[in-house]
Amino acid sequence: MNIIQKVGLGLFLVSLLFFNALLFMGEFRLTEQKLREVTSEQHYEVLRQELQPMLNKNYGSSFSFVMDFESSLDNYNQRQEESEQWDRVIWDDYTFAATKVASEGLVAQNKLLLLLLTVGLGVLGALLNILPKYRDEPTGIKHNGVMFSSNKSRGIIGITLGVYLIGIYVLLYWFPAYIVNWTLLVDPLSRILSGGPASQWFLYGTIYTLAILVMGVRMFRKYRGNKYQLLRTSSVMFFQLSFAFLIPEILVLLNKPWHDFKNIWPLDYTFFYNYRVEGMLSSGSIGMLMFVSGILLIILGVPLLTYFYGKRWYCSWVCGCGGLAETAGDPYRHLSDKSLNAWLVERWMVHGVLVFAVVMTGVTIVNYFSGFALLGQWTNTLHEWYGFLIGAAFAGVVGVGFYPLMGNRVWCRFGCPLAAYLGIVQRFKSRFRITTNGGQCISCGNCSTYCEMGIDVRWYAQRGQNIVRASCVGCGVCASVCPRGVLKLENGPEQGRISDIPILTGNESINVLS
Repeated sequence: MNIIQKVGLGLFLVSLLFFNALLFMGEFRLTEQKLREVTSEQHYEVLRQELQPMLNKNYGSSFSFVMDFESSLDNYNQRQEESEQWDRVIWDDYTFAATKVASEGLVAQNKLLLLLLTVGLGVLGALLNILPKYRDEPTGIKHNGVMFSSNKSRGIIGITLGVYLIGIYVLLYWFPAYIVNWTLLVDPLSRILSGGPASQWFLYGTIYTLAILVMGVRMFRKYRGNKYQLLRTSSVMFFQLSFAFLIPEILVLLNKPWHDFKNIWPLDYTFFYNYRVEGMLSSGSIGMLMFVSGILLIILGVPLLTYFYGKRWYCSWVCGCGGLAETAGDPYRHLSDKSLNAWLVERWMVHGVLVFAVVMTGVTIVNYFSGFALLGQWTNTLHEWYGFLIGAAFAGVVGVGFYPLMGNRVWCRFGCPLAAYLGIVQRFKSRFRITTNGGQCISCGNCSTYCEMGIDVRWYAQRGQNIVRASCVGCGVCASVCPRGVLKLENGPEQGRISDIPILTGNESINVLS
């Protein structure tokens, strides 16, 4: 590691430590005026009375403030429940908004400066560490001691990173009030893009997008000279920055519903929820475009594009989940389980989630057109549990937090319902396949090692068989790391795609079943 890389790593670590330390800094003081800003007229008087001991009191951290706030609110709700006065229970969660508006002191008064000293410095450090990499290394074989790295082979660094990522996701989804100081940092950026203050989701989108952009630069360095890898990395960087981050925020600025045009049902599981449908239909021509384009993608776009190009058109070129997996998750791709048992679990789980998504959406639509007679008050409960189990716990906590533990495509392999839908089309009605030249294979195992989807590519390569698997996302890394050019991604005629392929050994012809 040269001096520039060491300086970059040092800057990144210092910025990360400072970023984490910010959670324990600042002052918090809630006044009646601030409370009125974040509560509804219906609940203001009740909260003002219940929170009277907190008003105008100085708190040295968000943790002590949040604990007092939630304790006061919980005591009030418990009294109402015990007396069975359910109409007086406050179901709305005001904790995050109250904590943010109560923030004073260092963080609240120096948002932009602290953003530059943490996130900005971290990005600079990461780039300084990345840019000199792979300069003197040949393209092709990519082992390079990766199996002996504490970070990339389930060592102590990798496990620590995994625990850290899981902790961040837990705070983000279920305890956002504790990361208010982080959210304050991106307030200036949020006001520029959407005209409003930042939520924890805007913070997440900002960090998520920066991770893809910065680690995308790493992909450019690592796979330099490989046109396919450079193009698809550029594609996921573009779609994340524009369609997933900038355009949805600009729509909000224009008083239109937040909408990611590339996010497709059933991955976008809230698409048919009543508030989403009503929001789109009441937003004029742009809202109608959101609704119609979303349905056309489900019915026509997905099967047609998958027929011609396989699921790679989405999973490796467009999807934000895939974009993060392919860039930030690339150092961990070799950790995917290649065993038969993992494949069996994968098939049951990912298709089970797809069935769950279809049934839940069907029930949601029927319930909507029946005037909520089917589910009644259980409508929101169903949606909340699906969001908790699939959207938060699986796609977030496990999907990203387990990168250093189980590889970068845990969510895509075992939980993504859209990947399951695309995979079914790819397996049975698509022109995409990976062709192999068994006569050139030297059984080095690079292809299998770096298959992020847990496919034993070498098994097919040794036999000269086409690789036609529902799980393959067509990332092309198996072909990139092959030293003999055995593998090739193709979109050929369907005929012969999954037929018996003869392997010639001397004067014999052996038929290998696909």
